[in-house]
Amino acid sequence: MYLYTHHITPRLQYVVNFIQQLFTQPVQIVTAIHDVKDNEIIINYSKEVLAVKCFTIHPHALLTESGIQAQAIDCFETNGMKAFFATGGDIPFDIFAASFYLLSRYEEYLPYTPDQFGRYPHQNALAFKENFLHQPLINTWWTYFTQQVQEKLTVQIAGKNQFTFLPTYDIDIAWSYKNKGFRRNLGGWCKDLLQGKFSLLSKRIAVLRGKQKDPFDAYGWLHQLHEQHRLKPYYFFLLAHHRTQYEKNISPDNKQLIALISDHLIRYPVGIHPSWNSSLDEGVMNREIQTLTQIAGKPVLASRQHYIKFTVPHTYRMLLQQGIRFDFSMGYGSINGFRASVALPFYWYDLEQEQQTELLLFPFCFMDANAYYEQNNTPQDALAEMKSLYQAVKDVNGLFSMIWHNNFVGTDPAFTGWKEVYEQFMQWQVMQHPPAF
Repeated sequence: MYLYTHHITPRLQYVVNFIQQLFTQPVQIVTAIHDVKDNEIIINYSKEVLAVKCFTIHPHALLTESGIQAQAIDCFETNGMKAFFATGGDIPFDIFAASFYLLSRYEEYLPYTPDQFGRYPHQNALAFKENFLHQPLINTWWTYFTQQVQEKLTVQIAGKNQFTFLPTYDIDIAWSYKNKGFRRNLGGWCKDLLQGKFSLLSKRIAVLRGKQKDPFDAYGWLHQLHEQHRLKPYYFFLLAHHRTQYEKNISPDNKQLIALISDHLIRYPVGIHPSWNSSLDEGVMNREIQTLTQIAGKPVLASRQHYIKFTVPHTYRMLLQQGIRFDFSMGYGSINGFRASVALPFYWYDLEQEQQTELLLFPFCFMDANAYYEQNNTPQDALAEMKSLYQAVKDVNGLFSMIWHNNFVGTDPAFTGWKEVYEQFMQWQVMQHPPAF
């Protein structure tokens, strides 16, 4: 497949690199039509009228620009989906420029007022404002593009991406009572006493005496679930060295926590869950990554920011500097949906430096904490949302990744019903997409 254009820019090359994962045919950019071999698929990405059979997309200026400035965006409906950057040609918008705008998170480089946690607010996002946050719109666009090219040029374009289900877990607080030390347990005991939570008083004592299982200890149950459904999830451990209002994790020096992490390293891919302050302080990030590196005995390559607290380009540059190559933070910590409007891994493009980086982003679209704390969903509401998002991704053969926390699937009464809903979803998704044996 050939893409004919007048200008090869880093931005255009980035989008072509992204769509290459969609097609079995290689996509080659050319600036001279005589470089095209006979009987090849030609995409004419220009306003020039070519004397050959081709599929034409008139370009928007975005991919030939440099720098960052506010873009005039007017969304419209086409073929039952939202689009923007209207141009001429065989489809009514520049799919390359629109994909770049969303993938690069262009809007997050523009001025905005951060939310209460210092994050980019989802209310600012085009996807939220135009009501396509719950759609993997980029995947849908390229499915539409493929259909239109095949129809006009009477060709077959073989797709190569397959639907993938990837559950992930954030271990913020490994245990509710165990391994917290005398002072923290005494403080918790006094708090429960003052609030009249007498059943929790006896439960804490029973757990500490080894008579009951800790409410947050869902690890064995999850292991069985993964084995049953042949899943290889990612786990991310919070290893902050100082407790704050946002970090209440077990001390990373605790021997039982080290044993827990080591057990997971044998079974699954494990990454770091950089703490709240790490997004602003590279020294903090380095210490936490080095702590996990020492436990693992090998370099740490994967991460996800605690509270989904990151800013572009700063946090991503720090992660790269620290050797991270796979990041799982691309989503919102305030609402479920597709932050980059895509359900496929993609490399981060540093818009200020105008280059594709080595940091591969794995977007998620559902997090239990969003459903519970932000959207005030019941467990059944959350189940319906998971199924809807899953089906939307499956329809375009994308990546469905979600975040759960161990406390949601344990026995803490605050999360009654969530473990059962998670198990129901796991059983349901197997019926939709049976594992290959």
